Amino acid sequence: MPTPIGTPTETDVLIVGGGLGGVAAALAVCRAGRTAVLTEETDWIGGQLTAQAVPPDEHPWVEQFGVTATYRALRESIREHYRRWYPLRAEALDLPYLNPGAGRVSKLCHEPKVALAVLEAMLAPHRAAGRLTVLTEQRPVAAETDHDAVRAVTVADVRDGARHTITAAYVIDATETGELLELAGVEHALGAESRAEYDEPHAPEVADPLNQQGITVCFALSHHEGADHTIDRPAGYDFWRSYRPDFWPGPLLGFLAPDPRTLAPVERTFVPNPDVDPLAVTADQSADAGDKELWGFRRIIARGMHRPGAVDSDVTLVNWPLNDYWLKPLVGAGEETSRQALAGARELSLSVLYWLQTEAPRTDGGTGFPGLRLRPDITGTADGLAKSAYVREARRIKAVTTVTEHDVAIDIVGPYGGTRYRDSVGVGGYRIDLHPSTGGDDYIDVGSVPFEIPLGALVPRRVRNLLPAGKNIGTTHITNGCYRLHPVEWNVGEVAGALAAHCVTENVQPHQVQEQDKRFDEFARVLDRAGVQRHWPDVRGY
Repeated sequence: MPTPIGTPTETDVLIVGGGLGGVAAALAVCRAGRTAVLTEETDWIGGQLTAQAVPPDEHPWVEQFGVTATYRALRESIREHYRRWYPLRAEALDLPYLNPGAGRVSKLCHEPKVALAVLEAMLAPHRAAGRLTVLTEQRPVAAETDHDAVRAVTVADVRDGARHTITAAYVIDATETGELLELAGVEHALGAESRAEYDEPHAPEVADPLNQQGITVCFALSHHEGADHTIDRPAGYDFWRSYRPDFWPGPLLGFLAPDPRTLAPVERTFVPNPDVDPLAVTADQSADAGDKELWGFRRIIARGMHRPGAVDSDVTLVNWPLNDYWLKPLVGAGEETSRQALAGARELSLSVLYWLQTEAPRTDGGTGFPGLRLRPDITGTADGLAKSAYVREARRIKAVTTVTEHDVAIDIVGPYGGTRYRDSVGVGGYRIDLHPSTGGDDYIDVGSVPFEIPLGALVPRRVRNLLPAGKNIGTTHITNGCYRLHPVEWNVGEVAGALAAHCVTENVQPHQVQEQDKRFDEFARVLDRAGVQRHWPDVRGY
């Protein structure tokens, strides 16, 4: 089929994947005055924050420091959207650090569509100026290479299969699974490395590429007492109702689950629309993971934030221990296995919902919450499930610099330790948080220190013009657990976009920028001017 009218066939930078890293990369490229094409497989940009419906997981200092200026602008614009358009009560309007959903997982829990509106607004000036083209519902299917360079990428329309090819001076892989690494033959790692490779204490003895963190298909719920919104019984419900993992203290469909940090059995609580003032809720994962009270854990609409009568129910986002799926790997075992994994994850989430509606124990001694209502208006889908699965782990480039457990784990470096890099291009902070895996691992949740992002982790060892912009940087299976969260993905994407634009403008290559002090200093000044924080103040890990 012919290329659709208006679709560029050539650009300075092609960004494949419209998640947070891809959007940040596009902004950086266009800010530098270069042209970019951004492709996305779904019809929503924003990835984790929108199509996957995951409120941001962030470090406890996020309101003061530790993120890029553009990520801070994203957060503040989300808050301003609520202040401008929602009927917030006066006390909520006055909060400088408004948490719209009053969720405990993050200081900024909000609806996916609000993030989508803000991200679209951030890109709008560049689209209007002709510097940026956004192509949604396009997935990469082929890459053309020439020795150590990627010359072009072919994408296919997910609706009709129409293909078109885009050539670019630089290609950025911002896909959720590192798809371009496979398509372009870029050397990469997948799954778990062996302990012998990097001597990581929490790595397995034997490498296993198919040992990957579970995926989750999230969904949103409100609760309406007296109503019956019970869904049809899922076809696989009997399997999931009886499924009890070897490392789990009870059935997966139940409120008893391991504490990720101690692995001790802990009973979760579930009370829809609790009579608690949301302004009294605090979110600080360094003090409390916040996951013991499920309704408030990832709540994205808190009715008590609004004027009386404006909202009749909270909305909570279900991304819990109950609906992590790890029976089959998503990546690396073939397309059929990938399809089965996605289908299984969707069926598990629907089974969790059906169990909640029909069998979950209530505090009043009864069972089931038939008033739980699936909210497709929140997720933008017909079935009420998120557009995409939440993917925690991707293919990872074989990088000039690989970040290992020895660089970030508190038990190794101490609470104020951590590797400092001469080529730092950003910062992040989070515990090493690995969810149960397809290899049969329980949670691996290890204290870590606020860390730096080395430019060397964004530079492939061989390929000269492809850069990663997400979970596909040079980490290991273990350290991916702290480098995979929202603000770090944004930081990585912003740096990848800025580096690609810088290399086009200055006629240099990423390897030269990373290796040569003078060239790196020039690039670092670009990042400093853009508000990319590259070093931490004196803060303690947790």
